[in-house]
Amino acid sequence: MADPYQNNVYHQGGGDRYGTYGEGGGHDGYGYQTDYPPQEEDAASDVTEGHDEEDQMYEGEYQGIPHPDEVKAAQRAARAKTRAPGSAVSELEELSEQYEDIMEDCGHGKFQWTLFIVLGLALMADGVECFVVAFVLPSAEKDLCLSNAEKGMLGLTVFLSMMVGAFVFGGLADKVGRRRCLIVALAINCIFAFLSSFAQGYGFFLFFRLLSGIGIGGTVPIVYAYFSEFLQMDKRGEHLSWLCMFWMIGGIYASFTAWGIIPRYGWGFSMGTEFQFHSWRVFVLVAALPAIASLVGLTFMPESPRFLLENAKHDEAWMILKHVHDTNWRAKGQPEKVFTVTHIKAPKTAEDEFIEIQSATGTAVQRWAVRSLTLCKLVLKNVASLLSRELRFATLFMAIIWFCMAFSYYGLSVWFPDMIKHLQYEEYQDKAKVFHRERVENFHFNFSLENQIHKEGEYINDKFIGIEMKSVKFEDSLFEDCHFKDIKSTNTVFENCTIRSTVFYNTDLWEEKFIDCKMENTTFEHNKHGCHLDTVEENDVLIYLVSFLGSLAVLPGNIISALFMQKIGRVKIIGGSMLISAGCTFFLFLSFSQSAIIALQCLFCGVSAAAWNGIEVVTVELYPASKRATAFGVLNALCKLAAVLGSSIFAGFVGITKAIPILLSFVALVCGGLVALKLPDTREKILQ
Repeated sequence: MADPYQNNVYHQGGGDRYGTYGEGGGHDGYGYQTDYPPQEEDAASDVTEGHDEEDQMYEGEYQGIPHPDEVKAAQRAARAKTRAPGSAVSELEELSEQYEDIMEDCGHGKFQWTLFIVLGLALMADGVECFVVAFVLPSAEKDLCLSNAEKGMLGLTVFLSMMVGAFVFGGLADKVGRRRCLIVALAINCIFAFLSSFAQGYGFFLFFRLLSGIGIGGTVPIVYAYFSEFLQMDKRGEHLSWLCMFWMIGGIYASFTAWGIIPRYGWGFSMGTEFQFHSWRVFVLVAALPAIASLVGLTFMPESPRFLLENAKHDEAWMILKHVHDTNWRAKGQPEKVFTVTHIKAPKTAEDEFIEIQSATGTAVQRWAVRSLTLCKLVLKNVASLLSRELRFATLFMAIIWFCMAFSYYGLSVWFPDMIKHLQYEEYQDKAKVFHRERVENFHFNFSLENQIHKEGEYINDKFIGIEMKSVKFEDSLFEDCHFKDIKSTNTVFENCTIRSTVFYNTDLWEEKFIDCKMENTTFEHNKHGCHLDTVEENDVLIYLVSFLGSLAVLPGNIISALFMQKIGRVKIIGGSMLISAGCTFFLFLSFSQSAIIALQCLFCGVSAAAWNGIEVVTVELYPASKRATAFGVLNALCKLAAVLGSSIFAGFVGITKAIPILLSFVALVCGGLVALKLPDTREKILQ
């Protein structure tokens, strides 16, 4: 079937049917005219009226500086010479070359910077999402009465849901459209993040965070594919690297807002014990603001013209490219620049057209079912094509690099703060007062107990009234005829104790705090249930400081990679950064203090940022437009799987040994760095 758009030709005035590249024609069939449309000698337009020829003279003419148009023509001629003589050029290759030339003529300006901010906010929202659960857990566990297993599941859910989102939305973006899928993904994140802040039970909170994670996980593959298709070749590496900086800004934003909001546990309100809205819920709402801002901005942004051309939507693509061209040149003070494209070469037929049931042969539900089924098949077919002969080795190498980098980075990202907490706990435990075989009779405890261990004690006819117990442990002790009233406790347990003829009135000492204890004639009256009743400040400012410094340390790596991505090359930046990061891990053997671990965390994060930037740029450049978001989504999903494995394994060795986490991260980084050096150099590669 003939392509209905194949014969569409856009005329900006005179000239032949297909246009030319300046004088001499350039590439046959490419719709370019670098000169203005021919006019009669005495003719004048609104644009040129009032301007004499001297005003239009090129400023660098007498300095021997080549005219930008001459530079572009030389670059295009050089690209043409790189093709083997007589080699056949496919329609997609021809489209890629023409699209690169169009983006060069459109220039890099106001439009790209506006899109940069909008997509940067979406990437910032992804960075915030990685920190939300970690910041709210110390407070949320009180409101939701979370056990250690439930807290672990909540942290795991974030990465698993982001993995699903990356895979699903990455695949859909290549078939439905970048902008449309990104809007849906951000909307899902915003809606369910909002609902999660009001969820009162663990089940609902977990469910809403799961859906929120699916939404935000789907944004990353789309953001990079979307932005790259508005960039010319010599700007691509640098500006994609600048875009990566928004992930760092997201971490800083999350750290600052969490520190400013969450420790104020008194913020918010409650309605009995059934509805609580404390400060950590306010933070969850504030954390969604970047996603909301990006969602609003996207409503003013167009679809990727590269995607539209892949799907034979030439009219829409041409209008968008003209808009980009005119926006940039008007902002540069040159509104007289005319968009001279008259014809865009594109495939003859749209690839993978959707199959629909006609209205006469089925109901609306049946048509929707067929469209959905067809779409799923197309997405899965696209995923399978990543292992085709042309892409097999690229996909394998990138999968190894993504997995190794994520395994080490996210594993150590969990290990660093956990080690700091462990060192704090050990230091706190070393200061604990130990009471052995004490016997206390007829005593009134009217003062708080903190960081104490009581072993084999006997407490006869004692009163514990209106006090707080923090980090108190009673082991193998006897309580007889005692009275506990109005008690607030944190990290307090009774282990292997005998409690006889004792009354607990209005306390929060429930069953879980009595481990292997023997109860004889013991009474619990008006016992307080609910973790939210414990309002002791548990938020250590160090958790926010560590996250803030780790995010801020990414800044040097971002700047260096952005400035040298084009000069040094993606491959050397990835391989070099991963090998340097591997070397950094060995210094962890020498770290025995909190300050040393924080310093090494900053060093590791800074070097790793350059590797991440290179990985993301290469991923965009290795794959054609029809598979770009799909490939990024699959690899990003693999990244999240590696993050789950790394964080789970590394966390299990905290307080046991440092050797295994260090060796695992070292081996992974070395393997990934060596594989990266085998990648092709994509600096001078036209975006397919």
